Amino acid sequence: MDVQHDPGQRRFFMEVKGGDAELRYRRLDDRTIELTHTGVPEESAGHGIAGKLAKATFDWARQTGTRLVVTCPFVTTWLERHPDQRDLVSPRPTGG
Repeated sequence: MDVQHDPGQRRFFMEVKGGDAELRYRRLDDRTIELTHTGVPEESAGHGIAGKLAKATFDWARQTGTRLVVTCPFVTTWLERHPDQRDLVSPRPTGG
């Protein structure tokens, strides 16, 4: 199971039992994306798939020099267990 990146749909995803598991994002600017939602089909829950999506997303960000704003509750919790990845995180922008 490899994580794939679909920039057109603004997501990282894996094909798993029950459909696609995905980590969705939105682009804030040329160098920053906001991680908004992680979802795994119920049939595939509990197998570490969401963590694989998060890891692949952070690896991609590191390779491409992209900063991450994290508003997804799962990724927020994942970062508590992976503090070595926090250097890629930018504060949530204020205003609009």
